[in-house]
Amino acid sequence: MALDEKAGGLMGTDSNERISDEERNVEAKPLKSKASDDPFGDEEHSEVKYKTMAWCGIILILGLGLIATYTGYVIGQFKLAYPGVHNMADAGEVMLGPVGREVFGLAQMLFIVFIMGSHILTFSIMMNTITGHATCTIVFGIVGLAVSLICTLPRTLHKVSHMAIVSFISIIAAVMITMIGVGVEKPGHNVVQVNVHTQFSKTFLATTNIVFAYAGHVAFFSFISEMKEPETYMKALFLLQGSDVSMYLIVAVVTYRYAGPDVSSPALGSTSGILPKLAYGIAIPTIVIAGVINGHVAAKYCYVRLFRGTDQMSKKSWGSYGRWAIIVLLLWTLAWIIAEAIPVFNDLLGLISALFASWFTYGLSGVFWLYMNYGRYRESRQKMALTMLNFLIFLLGLTICALGLYASGVSIAADAKSSNGSFSCADNSKSES
Repeated sequence: MALDEKAGGLMGTDSNERISDEERNVEAKPLKSKASDDPFGDEEHSEVKYKTMAWCGIILILGLGLIATYTGYVIGQFKLAYPGVHNMADAGEVMLGPVGREVFGLAQMLFIVFIMGSHILTFSIMMNTITGHATCTIVFGIVGLAVSLICTLPRTLHKVSHMAIVSFISIIAAVMITMIGVGVEKPGHNVVQVNVHTQFSKTFLATTNIVFAYAGHVAFFSFISEMKEPETYMKALFLLQGSDVSMYLIVAVVTYRYAGPDVSSPALGSTSGILPKLAYGIAIPTIVIAGVINGHVAAKYCYVRLFRGTDQMSKKSWGSYGRWAIIVLLLWTLAWIIAEAIPVFNDLLGLISALFASWFTYGLSGVFWLYMNYGRYRESRQKMALTMLNFLIFLLGLTICALGLYASGVSIAADAKSSNGSFSCADNSKSES
């Protein structure tokens, strides 16, 4: 759901900042004749503020996307250097021994389970939107749990890869409906806030939402391991990142331009009438399959961790299938608990990005490069430049983690006082980014 989850915060604003009717209907003041006067005048109540030059959202989408492409490249290089690495835990063992395996493995598991939880939360929002809150939201969450569990039961990624094609088509169709819908309805009343002065915590929470859009790196080792030709990974990476960055930019700019600062979260609910029901209905494959892929990666890690080196890895028996099913059940149950415990969509994304995506997408890739090139940092100017670059990427991950935890903590504390609370039957489809 990366395409539709980010539109509320992508343009560097916070949708909790409301635009009053007075601001929407401000009449332009007559221009003065003196050439020395400011042609834009006092922009305090202007609908379009020209004196900004601060398209932070677009810069962040593009900048973080380019860095994520490079860090994905580094992950591929690390995999080629150490073919036995199947996941982040294996990478941790290469660098830090058994302790690294346990630390990295636990972090990877928690990250993926939190992502699975975000998909269950999105599923409940989707069901509330389509049915008009026909029943308790907890019931919809349980339905999402059951559907995701069943779809995760296949033990290989072969069938999952076919489902991913359906997922891609569905999200493209859903966002197209949303963009066309907001373009026609103009729910933002043609108010465009190019720049907004708001609290730092809200601004950085929007930044973590963009980071979440590039959170797939945690699964890259597993996908490379199951590729028939691992050396073609780089082509797949560049295609993925090029498509991602382009789509994120288009969807963010168009949706924010017409929906204004009150974009719903997820953005598929930014229209009215039948359109959000239609968009969510078409997005069902993405909501389910994207979560299932993450669930499969988590289950595969547990399965490989427990049965690596035994005949259970390749054996087809009721016992092996039963063990896989139990692992899948436990993981999706934990994901459901997370979804019910943190019911505010943006808060959950912010926490996930701060705790995990900051490292798996950015910080750790810098560490991987530094480890692979240890002792050769000064052998050439190019190597020195790359050393500095990867050290800065490590610092970027550290910064996103620290500031993201602060921002998400502030937001969770504030929303706990105003939201419907954990494990609530209330309608969660009316939330805004």
